[in-house]
Amino acid sequence: MKIGVVGLPNVGKSTLFNAITEAGAESANYPFCTIEPNVGIVDVPDARLGKLAELYHTQKITPASIEFVDIAGLVAGASHGEGLGNKFLSHIREVDAIVHVVRCFDDGNIIHVSGGVDPIRDIEIINLELILADLEVVTKKYEKDGKLARNDKSLVPSVDLLSKVKTALENNQLVRSLEYTADEQELLKGLQLLTAKPVIYVANVSERFTFTEKEYVEKVKANAEKENAKVISLCAKIEEELTSLPPEDREMFKAELGIEESGLEKLVTASYDLLGLMSYLTAGEKEVRAWTIRKGTKAPEAAGKIHSDFEKGFIKAEIVSYDDLMEAGSFIKAKEKGKVRIEGKEYVVQDGDVVLFRFNV
Repeated sequence: MKIGVVGLPNVGKSTLFNAITEAGAESANYPFCTIEPNVGIVDVPDARLGKLAELYHTQKITPASIEFVDIAGLVAGASHGEGLGNKFLSHIREVDAIVHVVRCFDDGNIIHVSGGVDPIRDIEIINLELILADLEVVTKKYEKDGKLARNDKSLVPSVDLLSKVKTALENNQLVRSLEYTADEQELLKGLQLLTAKPVIYVANVSERFTFTEKEYVEKVKANAEKENAKVISLCAKIEEELTSLPPEDREMFKAELGIEESGLEKLVTASYDLLGLMSYLTAGEKEVRAWTIRKGTKAPEAAGKIHSDFEKGFIKAEIVSYDDLMEAGSFIKAKEKGKVRIEGKEYVVQDGDVVLFRFNV
């Protein structure tokens, strides 16, 4: 699963990306510093893994992960090839969701590509370019399918959906802001539209977090509410400094700030949830591990994440919830208390299930 980090030039995208991945992506005070996208794999924070490792006396912990992609800064006219527009649009089309970094800090030393700080204008610039790019795709498809539908009635649902989406885009509406039936959602997936992708807005503030910056953040939140999008406020510079510290110092610094989770930890967790993902867990003396599945996944498919043979030869799953396991103190004690369940092929795996699969190939 890929999350694309986007925004106008010089809003703090690459600084945020550095903090997320500790990958050291180049960050500089001029537009288009990021040309080819930087990619980093990020662990999903999960305190349950450490507790399970203590219970099973293992040193090996493998968390779930997400791939973040730092994409080139966008400018007005990108949908017509301005700046690095074509590259930007092709890269964003390949991701599953978007983290849209919005500048909510004032700093005369850092150039703003549009001349001054205005988060709503910045959001609208990017959204408009994505809308125009989507409109071009939808219009071509609508005209093509419209002609074919005269002789092929199976294309009528597609034409009806394209008409609905085309009208919305022409009225500057984002595709994700509309409501769809289950059938329409399936048809929509094949179009890979940019404004259909789920979004988290990151309001990037300064270390000072001034009153003016608070007002900027509130504007971003109000705008996101209309789009049914999420907002996380953080200071990318502080987050970058935090991740540069050794783990023990990092925890001390967080304690001084009075926080359990950093802004980045919240962002990674929110991104995981945004994609409709969750983790089931496996635990033993060799390893404690989180396995990523989509919400609603049934037991055999979840087993297939470990190995295809597990899915092919699935017999049953022995399952205990994380909370029940920790309360019992061991898998055997949880079994004695009747907390371990035997589930079959139709069982929908839940977040935090600790699972032991039984299979035969």
